[in-house]
Amino acid sequence: MTSFNRGSTTEEVLSGINLSGKRILITGGTAGLGWETARSMSSAGAEIIITARDHAKYQTAASQILEQQANAQLHFVELSLDDLDSCRAAAKDINSRFDQLDYIIANAGVMACEEQQTVQGFEWQFGVNHLGHFVFVNHLVPLLKAEHCRVAVLSSGGHRMSDVNLGDPDFKKQPYDKWQAYGRAKTANALYAVGLNKRLPFGNANAVHPGAIATSLSRHMQTEDLVQLGGSMEESGIVMKSVPAGAATQVWAVTSPELEGKGGLYLEDCSIGEESDSPVGGYAAYAIDPGSAEKLWQLSEQLVGETFNF
Repeated sequence: MTSFNRGSTTEEVLSGINLSGKRILITGGTAGLGWETARSMSSAGAEIIITARDHAKYQTAASQILEQQANAQLHFVELSLDDLDSCRAAAKDINSRFDQLDYIIANAGVMACEEQQTVQGFEWQFGVNHLGHFVFVNHLVPLLKAEHCRVAVLSSGGHRMSDVNLGDPDFKKQPYDKWQAYGRAKTANALYAVGLNKRLPFGNANAVHPGAIATSLSRHMQTEDLVQLGGSMEESGIVMKSVPAGAATQVWAVTSPELEGKGGLYLEDCSIGEESDSPVGGYAAYAIDPGSAEKLWQLSEQLVGETFNF
């Protein structure tokens, strides 16, 4: 069993692990948890594919990694998760350039945004966090050929703010609420991992809660949002993590021998989460419910206009 905890870092998780020969795709790998994941796994010998909205951000992030690891194997793929055409184009690019992926970490996301829509007209948080990854990752499944391949989908303890609303995913029937929208999107991320895990021909997929970390994820939040969130966290007993500790669970999700053959789970603090009513840890039952996962998968296929058969 794991000896890690909420304070464990990426370096500790990867201690003694050699990732030479492994190819890892990380969405949103230019800052925060994504960058730390790329840096740490590269230092363990992995070849890293980083997606970003523009090449300039990638160059900055890559140069920072190369300063520490001159022989790092890094690749750039342009991806805008708010545009399904971009998701498909990015996946096509990857399929044409690479013959296999070992791990996919769906790390990118947005949080507590003011009401807006994606290019295809979906509610922004649901569209970016869930539908964008749904299309992008599903088009990459053919590259997951190895028996031990894995997918980690970033969810959040924020899923407790709301279950998905399959009848009104875009807030067309009710007033928009940024936190409820965030909760729906993070629940969708967890349910997507459950649905994907059921369908993967090889390997497994799990949802990951990184913990509370101060990163660029909060860039869309207003000052009053940060004050409110901070007060809520203090009242609930939630303690902030460092970025290396926050990224540790997604690194553990794709490298831990303990998770061999285990999928459709909710992971937190470098361990397998348990169902709980506590706001501090665990998950709400609806977040990994197989029935809800199937309904969300069917709705997602309908919304994006594609059926995925692996």
